Amino acid sequence: MTTSIASPAAVPTAAVPGPAAVIDTGRVAGLIHQLLAELGEDPAREGLTGTPDRVAAWWKAFLSPDGAATATCFTESNLGGQLVIVGGMSVWSLCEHHMLPMNLQVTAGYVPDGEVVGLSKFGRIARHFAGRLQVQERFTRQVAEYLNDVIGHEDVAVAVRGVHLCMSMRGVRMEEARTTTVHSGGRFGIDPVLSQQFLTLTTGLWGAP
Repeated sequence: MTTSIASPAAVPTAAVPGPAAVIDTGRVAGLIHQLLAELGEDPAREGLTGTPDRVAAWWKAFLSPDGAATATCFTESNLGGQLVIVGGMSVWSLCEHHMLPMNLQVTAGYVPDGEVVGLSKFGRIARHFAGRLQVQERFTRQVAEYLNDVIGHEDVAVAVRGVHLCMSMRGVRMEEARTTTVHSGGRFGIDPVLSQQFLTLTTGLWGAP
């Protein structure tokens, strides 16, 4: 397992890479057709008929995820300095180095200050930043920085545990390998007790490898 612990970065969320252009599915289907031919396949044979169109449609859907949406916050003044952790979020993304899938298990924690965030928005935020060519380290930072903006302060921690097919099915082919990234900000970066609570509860949610 590889663990990376990152401090808050100064790069604004809007500046990071992401899908921008409208996808021409006809053009993509043509390229997939050409790829199949170059790999020695017959794109017209039974089984491959329609495959270029299906692949192109998938790329368009994957690279056009729903927006992160405006997070709904609810006033809650009597919180008593609670730690809120939202886990069990699993999203698929694509490694931009080999264009192979990676499955990312996401856990987010924050310390509310007069407001709590609607729980469904955490999953939407994770899906939004997963729907592109990605690296896990950047994804972790993007989710954390977006939550900073939503919550209005930096008392946010995000941990991501990834299974990368670029490591599982190519190269060293280690199927049990896992990569863990943690982005800690605000009180999570300076309060060892709070940080340890987050990490302990997070690893408990993930369970055994």
